[in-house]
Amino acid sequence: MTKRPQLRTVVLYVSVSALWIWFSDHALNAVAGDRADLPFLQSIKGWFFVLGTGALLYWMLGRDMRRLQQATQRLLNGQEQALRVLVSAIDIRHKETGDHSGRVMRMATGLARVAGVHGDALRNLSFGALLHDIGKLAVPDAILVKPGRLDEGEIAVMRQHARFGGDMLQRVDFLRGASDIPYSHHERWDGAGYPAGLRGEAIPLAARIFSVVDIWDALISPRVYKPAWPEADVLDYLRKVAGSQLDPRLVALFIEHYDDIKALGEPPETAEPPRAALS
Repeated sequence: MTKRPQLRTVVLYVSVSALWIWFSDHALNAVAGDRADLPFLQSIKGWFFVLGTGALLYWMLGRDMRRLQQATQRLLNGQEQALRVLVSAIDIRHKETGDHSGRVMRMATGLARVAGVHGDALRNLSFGALLHDIGKLAVPDAILVKPGRLDEGEIAVMRQHARFGGDMLQRVDFLRGASDIPYSHHERWDGAGYPAGLRGEAIPLAARIFSVVDIWDALISPRVYKPAWPEADVLDYLRKVAGSQLDPRLVALFIEHYDDIKALGEPPETAEPPRAALS
């Protein structure tokens, strides 16, 4: 039976401390005898004990923290692999092009880095971008992949996917912080979006970042209802809607780092390594 990590740490600490006390007491008695400075030597020995056991504790805690971090990373990797399988199924059902969700996730993460997002916020953004369309699982296929234009009733049903997606992620502990993108990526800078009609910086930063990439991808890729746009037209459109539909600062960052961010959208096996600005 495997010992618990805390039990191993306690046993090692107590064993080393007991050996130190036993050997140091015998060594001190052999050297000092009944000398008057014995209390001083005992004090010095005590300080060495404190320093030595402090260093031992530092090493043991560092070792256990590294093991915990490795276990956490393995758990996160496993969770991400499971999510990618789910997302692949979503993309197939939506008849999206290539690895749409993975592509926009990588590009949104690249834009987020140059926008100064890091740490847990960047991880949540990546998960949220990967699962941005999870709410469409609740949308009927007749609406989801309809080749023609949607009528008003169908549009109302389609727009519910944002609330569905946000609610789904709120029910999962490790994805709760990633719900901003599924819920808010259809909000507009001018307040004319949905589902909450948020305006400007009231829209979560992760959703504003993702919206730039998502609109780029929607226009430059063929869909069941339209052909792909030329790249120059797509970039012109982003410039045009900066300040109305999209955060103008983020559009400027996207265009400034366009080549690097676009490279992140290539399939992982063929994509060139991103430049230092995105590392």
